[in-house]
Amino acid sequence: MHQCVALASGDLQPDECRRLSVELDSFAATVRACRICVENPVGKPLPHEPRPVLRPSSSARILIASQAPGTKVHLSGMPFTDASGDRLRNWLDVTRDEFYDTEKFAIVPMGFCFPGQDAKGGDLPPRRECAPAWRTPLMALMPRIDLVLTIGIYAQSWHMGAARRPSLTETVMDWRAIWENSVGAKVLPLPHPSWRNTGWLKQNPWFEMDLLPFLRSEIRYRIG
Repeated sequence: MHQCVALASGDLQPDECRRLSVELDSFAATVRACRICVENPVGKPLPHEPRPVLRPSSSARILIASQAPGTKVHLSGMPFTDASGDRLRNWLDVTRDEFYDTEKFAIVPMGFCFPGQDAKGGDLPPRRECAPAWRTPLMALMPRIDLVLTIGIYAQSWHMGAARRPSLTETVMDWRAIWENSVGAKVLPLPHPSWRNTGWLKQNPWFEMDLLPFLRSEIRYRIG
């Protein structure tokens, strides 16, 4: 009901708002019970019990399209409860309360479960089963999204298609053109806020000087 109060003065009628909220809650529960990557995997099955982590929203205007949960998020069941989350919240200039307010932000990664690690201790790519099975219907139940923050190449490939450049650096560097040419919801490409990208941030000071002030302005405009 709280989400519907927020929407009543917006672009959806209260009855439609309530229907969407109930339908999204039901669909999200189905997603959280998903076991495709164990019972019908593409390639090797997930090496541990699935624990899908997502926070969709029928009222939020901002979607954080991230990659996949890491080890700490797998344990907590909440997205970005790690150092990457701290850096991301700093990039957005929001508090933890604002970040986890589903009236403000939807957080829907490309892969919902921690995919495991490679031989070097890095996280594997998002499971290939998730996005084809769930992403399109989830997006349809989040009609107020008008800003998509695409974190990493997997989210950028899905949400940007041919607009994605050959490398992540080229994609993020071209953020102004991507923003201006967005059809429907505006899209901003971001690197992953992992500590592993600290070197990238030092090598690309324009990210903090140019992109982040613009990003923060657009976030504040949408969440008040």
